[in-house]
Amino acid sequence: MILQLEPQIPLITPKGAGQAILVIDYSEEHDLKWVVIQDDTGEIWAWRNDQVRGFKNITMGRTKITPIKDEQ
Repeated sequence: MILQLEPQIPLITPKGAGQAILVIDYSEEHDLKWVVIQDDTGEIWAWRNDQVRGFKNITMGRTKITPIKDEQ
């Protein structure tokens, strides 16, 4: 299943900040794939769940972000 995100979701990826535009769900046996347009370069990458992070949001109680593993 492919879901177009409206509005887009800002995420942190191994290549920096970007906007998630799609989510691809292959099934319960696989990670979701987040399709992200990178802010700095305009490149489009698909990232697994463990490769993306939401931004800090004090209002939502998200004050600490776990670092992303350095692998691609």
